[in-house]
Amino acid sequence: MSANSPSPARGMSLHVSIYIDPSNRTAFLEAFKPCFDAVRAEKECLFFEIYSDPDDAGHFSWVENWSKDVEWFMTAQITKDYYKPYLAATEPMFIKPREVKFYDRMEESWTL
Repeated sequence: MSANSPSPARGMSLHVSIYIDPSNRTAFLEAFKPCFDAVRAEKECLFFEIYSDPDDAGHFSWVENWSKDVEWFMTAQITKDYYKPYLAATEPMFIKPREVKFYDRMEESWTL
């Protein structure tokens, strides 16, 4: 494998943006917090931060860095039971489709 090729051994980064009515901000955060805490506790989770848009109180983005690849994430992580109550409570709040993008992590010389 060349130095420029992605390596599943380096893991991946998941970037998510969601849009809700700003009046649902508190309810969204309350429903999200148990899932956020459970994800952060996973040994494969290297980083997880959520951000809010200063110009749109209903726009949140987050970044999750994982030590595993996308295939592992889709089969072993996102299927965990603690996502179910979060999704059931928050998906009806969405006013636009969720935006999801996976990125390969770069080699160590490009990371902390």
